[in-house]
Amino acid sequence: MLGRMRKPVGKEPGVLRPSGSRWKAMLKRSSRTVIVISLLLAVSGCRHAYDQVTPTPSGSVRNSVGMQLRVAEENTQPTLRIVLPGHPASDRAIEVIFPEHVTVRPRGSTDANHLYLWQPGQYGERPLWRRSERALEYERSLPGAVHMLARATLEEDGVRFHFKLNNQSDKTYDLIWAPIDPRLTSVFHDVRLERTYVHHADGFDLLASETPTRLRMPLNEWLPARYLASFTWPIPSQHVERRDGITYYNKSRAVDAPFIATLSQDGRWVVASFTRNTGNVWSNPELTCQHVDPQAALSPGEEAILETKILVVRGSSLNDVFEMAMKQRDSLEQ
Repeated sequence: MLGRMRKPVGKEPGVLRPSGSRWKAMLKRSSRTVIVISLLLAVSGCRHAYDQVTPTPSGSVRNSVGMQLRVAEENTQPTLRIVLPGHPASDRAIEVIFPEHVTVRPRGSTDANHLYLWQPGQYGERPLWRRSERALEYERSLPGAVHMLARATLEEDGVRFHFKLNNQSDKTYDLIWAPIDPRLTSVFHDVRLERTYVHHADGFDLLASETPTRLRMPLNEWLPARYLASFTWPIPSQHVERRDGITYYNKSRAVDAPFIATLSQDGRWVVASFTRNTGNVWSNPELTCQHVDPQAALSPGEEAILETKILVVRGSSLNDVFEMAMKQRDSLEQ
């Protein structure tokens, strides 16, 4: 090309320019190149902005006191951690299965069916997590034409867990529930239920107070176990029963609120779960889990909302935490 160039005349000494139609062709190619580069930069900018508002599964949120809500990446299926202020992000003292299962009972049936059942590890499909301010959420379509939106919102005193379940089928479900499963380890682990409380009309009592022998039992006799206290459901006539290798203990008196709380080993922290309404509250002491599982009915084309709140409070008494829960109880949707 240099052999075909000529020196220009006029006001541009020393600048080489092609002549005739070749110069016009070069200008057209240059214009197209600029347009392509501009489009690529625009797409790159949009993708960068999208990445900023749609976090990867390692996303987390933090409140003003330094408490964090994080996705637990070692499990494909939805699991969250509530990390205390000043603790490392890997701390597993409060881990929440979100949810443990989604179960329905169709009208006319006495059998409940799992639409979803959580499994640990790299099992199943990882949800696409979204972050919005202090909330982490995902959506999932389940068998039975049920669509679920699951949202966990970090508040100043804990985490609010929200499920919106939409029935896109022509079936009526007399029962649907999606319980979270908060599992407490480390300073909250309470395998003999010595620091796990429920509330009765006359005040607080240990959930397992009616089984003092648990403190002396070898662990292989005490576990596996479930300890339950009725709220709206009738108290079972059989207070201790064995089913499928698990011992079920039923407290002989009902609680007066859908609330269960566990103290840390040093008594400085309280973790408490509550909801608006439920049949009973219970714990698996091996996991020190807290269950206050709300339920609903779901007709075709309708939606149900189930909410649970976990309070994580430092330096307050059980009475103070209970008052906090009761003040917030009516704000939970169901």
